[in-house]
Amino acid sequence: MAKKKSKAEDGIVKVEEALSKTEKFIESNQKLLTIVIGGIVVLVLAFFGINRFYMTPREQEAKEQMFMAERYFEIDSLNLALNGDGMYPGFLEIIDDYRWTKSANLSKYYAGICYLKLGNAEEAAGYLKSFKGKDEIIGPMARGALADAYMELGESSKAVSSYLSAAKMRKNDLTTPLFLMKAATAYETMNEFKKALPLYDQIKKEFPNSVEAREIEKYITRAKGMM
Repeated sequence: MAKKKSKAEDGIVKVEEALSKTEKFIESNQKLLTIVIGGIVVLVLAFFGINRFYMTPREQEAKEQMFMAERYFEIDSLNLALNGDGMYPGFLEIIDDYRWTKSANLSKYYAGICYLKLGNAEEAAGYLKSFKGKDEIIGPMARGALADAYMELGESSKAVSSYLSAAKMRKNDLTTPLFLMKAATAYETMNEFKKALPLYDQIKKEFPNSVEAREIEKYITRAKGMM
């Protein structure tokens, strides 16, 4: 009992010593701590201030300015979508003028698709690589479009890797079988039929109702024959 009491008393003494040292440190460095805490408070207030009074209005402005470029994109007026019409900016101007906004980021996706459709795979790859998005549809579509650009550039290995990444990014009945099929097709261009076959099988088993599954038996038979 005495030993337990002694240990408890030792613990209390140690805690008191630690508190004493902490108090002494605070007293000795009060000015420094005040400056540090004040700096943190200023940074937090600055962050919220910039976000509320600068970034939020810019986000809204960028979205409004991007409206016409999206309309041109929808009707395949790709040069106007990229460069604007003189009254409204195109995606390239949105990217430059509204950096760090969601609209500028989305404009990189649109610009990449525009350049891909215009046959400029190198520019397309640059913009698609810089796009950041992981939502259900646009994220995989951007990664898949990057793979398309790699295929155009003759970089089949990079294309396969991007197709597979796009397929795995968000598992759904639209983008997953689409990019599994494209990856398998890319493997075939490399005469890698043994690697293409499991992808065809995956489409057949996991996505039987997809568009890609309609004629999947034909691709499975061909891949087996080529092996």
